[in-house]
Amino acid sequence: MAISTQILNTKVHIGDQIKVHLRVKEGEKEKIQIFAGMVIAIKGAGINKSFTVRKIATGAIGVERIWPVSSPWLKKIEIVKRGKVRRAKLYYLRDRVGKQASRVKTDYLKEKEDKNLKKEVKEEKELKTKKDIKPEKVIKLVKSKTAKTPKK
Repeated sequence: MAISTQILNTKVHIGDQIKVHLRVKEGEKEKIQIFAGMVIAIKGAGINKSFTVRKIATGAIGVERIWPVSSPWLKKIEIVKRGKVRRAKLYYLRDRVGKQASRVKTDYLKEKEDKNLKKEVKEEKELKTKKDIKPEKVIKLVKSKTAKTPKK
């Protein structure tokens, strides 16, 4: 039983809220379609490995789609929220209705780390855009913001 897998250079775990970007062909046109939902199962091994994503559509109807990990129609996988679960298969979510059907504990530590990284990158970009500050001051500002101060 697989709990996580690598899909298009993205590590995906059971319980993650993801967006699957698919290439869809209609006639001669080709477009990208997004299917957003929760990973409820990963099964198989090697070339036969597949993953199941479940979303709640309008009218509280559950829609599940299964894709092979090595499918040529997968364009991109985006992780919206990390889930923290104790099961390899989340089939029990099929019996739930409404908001409970998409409720899984989230891994707050990973989310906080991601938010902190985004803030640091944003601060660095802001500091680089200010041309009137000398490089020595920029280094001091970055060190002072990243240094942890004990709480009193």
